[in-house]
Parts: sequence; structure tokens; C-alpha cells
Amino acid sequence: MANNWNIPADLEQEVRERDQACVYCGNEFLSHKESVKASASWEHIINDASIISRDNICLCCRGCNASKGQKRLSDWLLSNYCKERGITADTVAPVIKWAIENGQ
Repeated sequence: MANNWNIPADLEQEVRERDQACVYCGNEFLSHKESVKASASWEHIINDASIISRDNICLCCRGCNASKGQKRLSDWLLSNYCKERGITADTVAPVIKWAIENGQ
């Protein structure tokens, strides 16, 4: 059974196991009650909701997700948000490094 984002249960479980912290800033996720910005949210690395694969679906904090929005990953990494937080192509999670290496 898929969730609200049409992510199949087996893929959702795989991504939840892989992404224990934000794939962008590396901060651990907090519960929604503790901090909305630090809670986990689903992210499409390539901004195309029809691409539902382990290479395009990840978990990030709501703060990073809101900042990235519809920006291309390569453009977002140059933003003040990333600069202020020390988020670079070298500091992101492997799934994001893979996306960068493949033109995102």
C-alpha cells in the first residue's frame, strides 16, 4: 500500500532506514511537536513527483525542504540558506551526492 505521496511501502521503509537525519543539513529529525522545522518531510530531489525511486525520494527537515522548494539542487546549494548552514556538495548525504554527480 502506498502512502499519501504514492510512495510504495517497501520504498518508504527503505528510505526511512537510509535517511535517519536530514539528507541536506545532517541534523537529526525531531518530532513535529518538538520542532516543525526540524521534523522529517518527504523530498523529491528532482522536482518531479512522478519520479518515485530510491534515487529521487529522500527525507529532509522541513526547514531545508521549504528553502529548497522548486529550485534545482545545484542552484539551491549556492543559496544563502546553504551558505549560512555550511551545506555544500561535500557535506550532503550520499543520495544527494549521487544526484549532484548525475547532473542535478
